Amino acid sequence: MVNNLDAVYTALSDPTRRRMLERLRHGPLSVSQLGEPLTMTLAAVGKHITVLEAAGIIRTAKAGRVRTCALVPHSLTDATAWLSAQEQFWNSSLDALIDHLEENP
Repeated sequence: MVNNLDAVYTALSDPTRRRMLERLRHGPLSVSQLGEPLTMTLAAVGKHITVLEAAGIIRTAKAGRVRTCALVPHSLTDATAWLSAQEQFWNSSLDALIDHLEENP
């Protein structure tokens, strides 16, 4: 799970890749469609796609000369669970600190 988390958070750390994921929420797109609004070459788009695919967030399929990208359902479940656990830890720790400070002014 840690290796997957590392790959997922690495993939999500780049704003261009997050923008690509936002576009893929509406359905599968070809590589050229995915790269249309971006100011980069198709080779650069392909590198971003490789990172997202290696993290398991998207999958690609090739039909003839067209390579299509689609989101992988539930691919962020482990990352979401990890963040939720961190949030619970910090919330309970801060609540305990507040309680302590209120009891010991």
